[in-house]
This record gives sequence, structure tokens and C-alpha cells, in this order.
Amino acid sequence: MTGISALRRTWRAVFRGSMNVVLPAHCGACDVAVDTPGRLCADCWSEVAFISPPFCACCGTPFEVEADTQALCAACLRAPPTYRRARAAVLYKNVGRDLVLALKMADRTWIAPALGEWMARAGQELLQDADLIAPVPLYRWRLIARRFNQSALLGAMLSRDCTAAWMPDLLVRARATKSQARLSASERRKNVRGAFRLRKRHTSIVDGKSVLLVDDVITTGATVDACVHALKSGGAKSVDVLTLARTLDRST
Repeated sequence: MTGISALRRTWRAVFRGSMNVVLPAHCGACDVAVDTPGRLCADCWSEVAFISPPFCACCGTPFEVEADTQALCAACLRAPPTYRRARAAVLYKNVGRDLVLALKMADRTWIAPALGEWMARAGQELLQDADLIAPVPLYRWRLIARRFNQSALLGAMLSRDCTAAWMPDLLVRARATKSQARLSASERRKNVRGAFRLRKRHTSIVDGKSVLLVDDVITTGATVDACVHALKSGGAKSVDVLTLARTLDRST
């Protein structure tokens, strides 16, 4: 499937989701009626764990105590990630987890604009430094089954008010992989090793550029590391990562 075809599927999903705005607006997480489409009710809003400083200057994991803006967490000191910086808008728990699953599994594409706003605030510095924005791709059969790539949908939202070039087909998932959900950290790394590659026609575009990689959630970082490897092998100067949510435990 070409990148153009994937993008068309994404925007068709957006169009289907936009039909919700002509109906009574509902909370993106729990379906309670709200005033504005794509927003949360007061109860769900209070349960969202937004990430704010202080956090690790590299991976963005929040600290429990005050720390210098350049401080690194123990995990990054022990094993520096392949990316330059990673940021996420919310923690992957409670309503944050519900929203990720609502977007990815329940076809609630109409919440993507609001989620994109959260991500843009969390990754403002990364967006300013980016030359290119690209999503983590789905394998073609999974894309057909799901009908849209949730990471591409979020990336498209981010690119609307950004000077960086939106490249929805920059990377391709070269082979199918098992779901990462029930795998250990080492199993996840093995599962996605070599699973991504830079699309050949974009090699000259990536060379020397700063790329912002977009995904819905980051856990161990195995998937984004595999994507970063493909981008850097293709000549990218640096790669930052921006996700909607992140877990605190990178070991599982």
C-alpha cells in the first residue's frame, strides 16, 4: 500500500469521525454529554495525568522531586536511548489509557484534534526543531483491518500549525510483527528488530534532517528505537519522539 493510499484512508477515517459533530457531543473517554465535541467531561478531565516538569531531559519520564532541567533519569544514564529526546502529553493510566484505546481500538477519530493539541503543548520544543514529521507505520494488513493509522492521524493534527514537512509515508513497516502488549522488554526489541525501513524514494529528503517521530504510546521504547535506527541509517541528523502517552515502567 502506498503512502498516498494510507493517507487517504486516514482522512476518510477523520471524515467518518467528523460526523459525530452533528450529533450531541460526548466525552471522548466515557460518553457523558459535553458542550464541545472532542472534549472530556469534568470527571474524566480530573483523572488525566498530564506530564509536566520536572522530567528527564532525554526520555521525558517525570521526576517525583525537583530536578535540574538537564537532569537524566537512571534508565537513560544506564542505557542512553537512540533518540535525542522523547516527550509525551499524559501518562498511560486511567483516562490517559482509555483515550489511547478509544482512538486506536474504538475508532473514535473525532478526539484526535484535542489529543493533538495536548501533544503540541508537550512537544513544543521538539516541533520547533523538526524538519520532518513522520508517524510510526502499521504493517499493510493491519492498516487495512484497522482502516487508519492512529499515529498518522495524530501526526497529521500536529503538522497543521508547524513549519516541518509532514511525511506520512517516510517509513514503511517491512514485515508483520506480533503485538507488543504481552511481551517483555527483551522480547519487544527482538520482535521489532529490522521491522522498519526508510522508503527509498525519501532517502535524499531525510539526509541531514531532524525528524520528529510520532506514535500513540511509548512503553519500553523498542518500537521507536527500531524506527530511529532506520531513520539514522538513512542519514537523519537526529530523531526526536513525541507520543500521546507514556508508561512509567520501561522494563515490561
